[in-house]
Amino acid sequence: MYKVKVYVTLRESVLDPQGVAVKNSLHSLNFSEIEEVRIGKYMELTVEKSDRPVEVVVKEACEKLLANTVIEDYRYEIEECVAQ
Repeated sequence: MYKVKVYVTLRESVLDPQGVAVKNSLHSLNFSEIEEVRIGKYMELTVEKSDRPVEVVVKEACEKLLANTVIEDYRYEIEECVAQ
């Protein structure tokens, strides 16, 4: 069994109005040192071992559902875990 951490973020070329709103709020709270905020998504998946490599399963899941690859980038980390 595998635990997979998936991080999805907007591409650098895509405007992030939510990030701008958070940055402005931080500035109004006197966090002027913060120059930029980008908002993203974080997901944890538990994947059972199968005949397909876990990398293939995760990549297909990201490209078909978890990320909009037109405007978002994704990356993931895979760790093997012991079944309990």
